[in-house]
Amino acid sequence: MTRILISEAINKVGDQVVLKGWVHARRNLGKMVFFDLRDMSGLMQVIVPPNAEEATIKAVKEIRPEFVVSASGVVQARKAGSENDKLASGKLELLCEKLEILNEAKTPPFEIDNEDRQASEELRLKYRYLDLRHERLQKNLSLRHEVILFIRQFLSERGFREVETPILSKSTPEGARDYLVPSRLYKGKFYALPQSPQQYKQLLMCAGVERYFQIARCFRDEDTRGDRQPEFTQLDLEMSFVEREDVMRLNEELLIEIIKNICPEKKIQEVPFPRLTYNEVMNNYRTDRPDLRKDKNDPNLLAFCWVVDFPFFEKDDDSPTGWTFTHNPFSKPKDEYIEAMKSFGVSLSQAHILKNDKVIPTILTTQYDIVLNGWEIGGGSIRNHKLEDLLAVFKILGYSGKEVTDNFSAICHALQLGAPPHGGIAWGLDRLIMVLANEPNIREVIAFPKTADAKDLLMGSPDEVTPEQLNELGIEVK
Repeated sequence: MTRILISEAINKVGDQVVLKGWVHARRNLGKMVFFDLRDMSGLMQVIVPPNAEEATIKAVKEIRPEFVVSASGVVQARKAGSENDKLASGKLELLCEKLEILNEAKTPPFEIDNEDRQASEELRLKYRYLDLRHERLQKNLSLRHEVILFIRQFLSERGFREVETPILSKSTPEGARDYLVPSRLYKGKFYALPQSPQQYKQLLMCAGVERYFQIARCFRDEDTRGDRQPEFTQLDLEMSFVEREDVMRLNEELLIEIIKNICPEKKIQEVPFPRLTYNEVMNNYRTDRPDLRKDKNDPNLLAFCWVVDFPFFEKDDDSPTGWTFTHNPFSKPKDEYIEAMKSFGVSLSQAHILKNDKVIPTILTTQYDIVLNGWEIGGGSIRNHKLEDLLAVFKILGYSGKEVTDNFSAICHALQLGAPPHGGIAWGLDRLIMVLANEPNIREVIAFPKTADAKDLLMGSPDEVTPEQLNELGIEVK
């Protein structure tokens, strides 16, 4: 007989079934032995009667929490008064006729059946495969799956293509530190893991894809915090022949539909989402990630808002010109600021002249951020699709035209070969799912996260490698 899930057994009262999973808890009540069986879909009570076959009686005496077992029998209604309203299967039980131990389990380092008596986070992450057996984390993984599946269906129905972009790429000055990967074949040269698919998605627009998305893995060698990891997941999205409003409208619709279909218990405070300028949020909330909830004690209240009209540049003492970008150097300024941005004609030897310029801080970008309950869950912009405009941005940042074309050669060439107007957005999927799951940090919604100090306690990384490996790569460790 084929094994079925516990969630399927709920609809098979009176039928003979086979359930397989983990022993969640065991209770011995006189001649009758009860245990809760757990699989990925839920829990069900199993009863082993005293007249069961000898091998089953022997097995039920041996089982302990987290043993893996197979239980065959008939699904029946529980006796009146013994129902458990907290379980989907709480009105039913399995009358076990045959119990088989598939694998034993040593005593786990922390309890699975009672998460309230939980171990430290370090122990949880070291034994993450056990931690993931907890019902809360199983629900978080399920929520993550459902959100990503909905995104794929929603965008596919609107003509988007999911396209994978490379993980091994080139190190470029995009903001955060790159993770570098040494090349064995080309000693002394390195790949870089992508901070985002920014250049590739713009190249896809130049390739005529027009509507692209990807559930993308991104890597940034920066300090960690509750909403940040060395590697994380984005919804990456780009569209051709669009303006800011087109991108914002599509993403707002997608977010509303996710809540409506995946998290109907949640309430969106205001639709359409409020739109606030950067100056408004900084003056009124002293942050560009305002928490607009009217009742911050309501865990199911979602207050989305858009923040727009960001300054393109901000002060940076480490830059030769005294300026850096606030969000993305590939962004396009608002139309009324393009000529002002292109007017800076000083040579790089005179770059210091720009440090106290009064016009640069007034240039506004087409950047738009989507904020939820005080968290920035996404950001994007309309891009510069003309090379002269992109070079003007980098000149204010202190890069010569040659430096830009050397670092970003592919995109610079592409912008001269019929690049369409385009723009897009990237969501931090981990942050969005964290808020929807009412979790305090993104580690609770990632299957195998790093610690707050970027260590993988499960696999024991980062770790040393052998001298032979380093020699193959032509590398010495100082």
